[in-house]
This record gives sequence, structure tokens and C-alpha cells, in this order.
Amino acid sequence: MKAFKTLAGLGLTLAALYQPHANALVKGADVSWMTQMEAAGYRFYNDAGTKQDLLPILKAHGLNAVRLRVWVNPTDGWNNITDVIAKAKRAKAYGFDILIDFHYSDSWADPGQQTKPAAWSTASFDTLMYNVWHFTYDSLIALKNAGITPKWVQVGNETNNGMLWPEGKASTNMQNFAWLINSGYDAVKAVNSSTKVIVHLANCENNSLFRWMFDGLKSNGAKWDVIGASIYPTQSGNGDWFTLDNLCYDNLSDMATRYDKEVMIVEVGMPWDDPSNSYATINDLLNKMNYIPNNKGLGVFYWEPESYSNWQGYSLGAFSNNGRPTTALDAFLNY
Repeated sequence: MKAFKTLAGLGLTLAALYQPHANALVKGADVSWMTQMEAAGYRFYNDAGTKQDLLPILKAHGLNAVRLRVWVNPTDGWNNITDVIAKAKRAKAYGFDILIDFHYSDSWADPGQQTKPAAWSTASFDTLMYNVWHFTYDSLIALKNAGITPKWVQVGNETNNGMLWPEGKASTNMQNFAWLINSGYDAVKAVNSSTKVIVHLANCENNSLFRWMFDGLKSNGAKWDVIGASIYPTQSGNGDWFTLDNLCYDNLSDMATRYDKEVMIVEVGMPWDDPSNSYATINDLLNKMNYIPNNKGLGVFYWEPESYSNWQGYSLGAFSNNGRPTTALDAFLNY
């Protein structure tokens, strides 16, 4: 077995570190672009080259969960709750578990931008908390009415410095961010108490960031069930691809021990045209999830593997330019 580097001071014995996982790992994909790509004329093909719906192609490669982002009022309609429900119903029909990812924005929310929805732009902080609760609740009720109960819900996306800036910027006001997290958390639990709530940060390799954020949230009474992380390992500038994998493993092991919470990689992506390294990295990350202390590692989601032919300028998918899966995706099946 590959030896994993561990953070000093965790107090983990090798026996505790290498206990096999008790439950099946989550092997997922964010497929939020699916309907938009289909509308633009993109088609998907299985390994044999036969045109097929994307979801059974993923199912045949061992994936068991999908992740779908929600935007409040996107200008083109994609990723609004109506679009999300349509995708979620298709995913449920193929037996996928579902993760819903609330960005609380009209477009992308990530470490560099956490822009309030236009309709919320002049709201007071109390109203922002109200809006987060109601938007979360109303969206999940709409999903429930369509027969969808997500297994996980993200309250915010890559919230390295909070969300709904400037009011919810963590470096300025951690308490505000904690209260926004709790507004979303309470709304999720009001719809279904068994749905697990994820707080998600990028840069899985950065343990100091994660400790700063989750220590701050904890000290301000924030509630969460799962710590989610993004990792985008490449050779450029990082040396061995597995350097970031190892740092991510160290960090998530620390998170599981320090906060007694489950952890999950909710985004990973690698260059589509290097499927050999991508395969090895996915396999390595799944293996590391399997050995997070105390069975706290849930699994791995690939971010938009169906993207191909430079769709939206994104080149980290797991499909070739002919619309067929690369061998990278086989890592989920063969693990």
C-alpha cells in the first residue's frame, strides 16, 4: 500500500490510519453543464462510439452520484432551479445520489468572486440571512415536489473567504459568514433532516486555510456535517501530480480528526489530454478517501467530466474531442 504522509501532531497510529472504509465510496461527477451542452448540439458517445445519454455512460463507468449547481437568477436560465430539477429527475431515474450546490449568486461563486444576486444587492444583512434561508428552503421544496431528496447540500461554493460579499466576507466578519451558513443549514434541515450539509473550500492542499476557516466558523457557532474540498492537480508548477494529492490527504485527515466531521472531495479536474496521469490521480484520491481516519472520507466528485472540445474554455474534462470518455474515467470503475 502507498505510504501516505501525515501531519505531525495528529496522534494517529498506523492501525488507526489504515482501517478500511466501512461504506461504499461516493464516486461522483458534477454534470451541471449537461443540458446546456445538449442544447448547443453537443452529443455524448459511449466507449463503443454509440450515441447515448450522458448519465448511463457515467453509470457504466462506476459513478454513483451527481452534483448540480444552483444559481439564483442567471441571465440565460441555465442552472436555475427549473434547469436543476430537470437534470435531477434524469439523474434519479438512473439511480444516482444527488448533491445540490448552492452558489447564492446569479453566476459563478468561487474564491475570487462571491457576488450577491442582483435581487439581493441592496438587502440588509438580516434580509440576506432571510433570503438565504428562503431560497434554500424554496428550492429544496421544489425539488422535493419533483420527487428529489438530495443526499447532500452545499451551502456556498468554494467559500475560501465567505460568501455574499461584502457582508459575508469571512476575513472581515466571520460571525456574519457563520450566520449565513446557519441560515442555509437550518433551511436544509427544515426540508429533510437527514440531508447532510457541506461547507466547501477550494485549495484542498492548504491546511492553514482550512484550519483558519473552520476554527473561525466553529468559534462562531456555525453548523455543518461535511467538509468539502476542491483539488486541481497538474504537473505545471506543482512537480509530481501526487504532491497536491498528499497534501490534500493530510489536510482532510486533519479536518476529520480536528472537527470530527466527514470530508469529501467535491471537485477534481485534470487535463483531458493526459488521461494516464488523470486515471492514476483519480485512483490515488479514491484510495486516500478510503483511508481517512475514523471512516470519515466519503468520496470524490469529478468536475464536469463531460466537457469536451474546449466547451466554455474548460479543458479539464474527461471526454475526448469525439465526445467519448477518456480512459481517465475508468478509474472510477476499476477502483
